[in-house]
Amino acid sequence: KKAYIFSGKNVSLFKFDWKSQRWNLMVVVGAVIGGFIASNYLSASNAVVLNEEVVTNLHSMGIKSAGTAYLPTELFANESLLNIKSLAILIVGGFLVGFGARYAGGCTSGHAISGLSNFQLPSLIAVVGFFAGGLFMIHVLFPLIF
Repeated sequence: KKAYIFSGKNVSLFKFDWKSQRWNLMVVVGAVIGGFIASNYLSASNAVVLNEEVVTNLHSMGIKSAGTAYLPTELFANESLLNIKSLAILIVGGFLVGFGARYAGGCTSGHAISGLSNFQLPSLIAVVGFFAGGLFMIHVLFPLIF
C-alpha cells in the first residue's frame, strides 16, 4: 500500500486545480507584497510595549530583540534565513498553517468572523481548535524549540 503522504492523487483533500484557481496565487503574492510595503514603508518605528516579565522570559529563550522590535529579529531577519533551525521552523510552520486552513475549510479569521457570526457549529469547533492549538504551541512547544 502507498503511504498516506504519497497518495495525493487518491485523497480528495489534496486534489486542487491550480490552473482554474490562479487568483489564489495572486492573493498570496499580493499579501506578501502588501506585507513588505506595510512593514518597510508604512509602519511606525516605535517598539511594541511588552510586560517586563514577558521580555525577561523571551530573553531567557534567546530572543534578545523582545521589547525593541515588532518582530523578533532572531526569527524574521534576513540573516535568520541562513540559520537552518529558523528556516526549518518557518517552512514547517507555513506548511502546517496551510494544511490546517485547508483541512478546517477556512482560516482562523474566516471561521471566527464569518462562521461564528452565522452561528455555524463547525466554525465554533474550528475556532476552539485554533485557540487550543495556539495555547499548546506557545506554552508547550515554543519553550522546547527555543
